[in-house]
Amino acid sequence: MAGLSTVYELRIYHAVPGKIDQLVARFRDHTMALFTKHGMKNIAYWTALDEPVKRSTFFYILEHPSREAAAANWKAFQDDPDWQRVKAKSEENGKLVEKIDSTFLALTDFSPRLA
Repeated sequence: MAGLSTVYELRIYHAVPGKIDQLVARFRDHTMALFTKHGMKNIAYWTALDEPVKRSTFFYILEHPSREAAAANWKAFQDDPDWQRVKAKSEENGKLVEKIDSTFLALTDFSPRLA
């Protein structure tokens, strides 16, 4: 069960037009495992069903033990040579993401608990 300082991070990726499939594949094939390696718990990943965001927006939630842990884990992830290789390879024909929105969230006292 999540601790008192547990935070959830909602991330919304706005993909470069025509690159959503490559972005999703990068997460499926590489990024999720790297997140786990760096102490970030994968909660869920979504793609939109409706336009205009269907072909351009990717959503996911990570769990972190605390805001401080999130900052440290993101730094370790960004500095990881495996991530740097994956990112460079996936962006050989141009970047995949135009913009990333990140929002940290705390569960309310009436929310169903997450596993």
